[in-house]
Amino acid sequence: MTDADVLAVLGSVAGGEREVLETFLDCQRGIVRRKATGLTEEQARQRHVSSATTVAGLVKHLTMVEHNWFVRVLEQRPSLTPDPGTSFVLGADETVGDLLTAYEAACARSRASAARFALDHVVPQRQFGQVSLRWILVHMIEETARHAGHADILRELTDGATGLLG
Repeated sequence: MTDADVLAVLGSVAGGEREVLETFLDCQRGIVRRKATGLTEEQARQRHVSSATTVAGLVKHLTMVEHNWFVRVLEQRPSLTPDPGTSFVLGADETVGDLLTAYEAACARSRASAARFALDHVVPQRQFGQVSLRWILVHMIEETARHAGHADILRELTDGATGLLG
């Protein structure tokens, strides 16, 4: 997340609905990436809470969430996704760099998928019946922002870095 990214979000308030939604989601994605960047492997895996939540685990989880909402739900493509309960669990061979690369790829795939549909495009969803792309984007802003907040707290507990750019 850079100063330019923050300014893009602030400037998007004058844009259309889709631009605002996509920009705010990208801002939250950038915050998550920023919170994981610069940590050692040990720091990224450090547990500060009783759950399995770590900075690296948050990145892995959000990668799965991107795939779930944009590939499985929006595109209605069958795919295997891990049990959400295990999406925070890290394999011994998973590195922060690999997790961030996978997250970037998932976000790019999500952007490309969303670009193919109108905001009012509706698809069936097992839990909620039907959801629109607009609903998915708002949900993803909420989901990503919630986990960005978790990452912010974990990062502060790890090395004292705080704030949007810290």
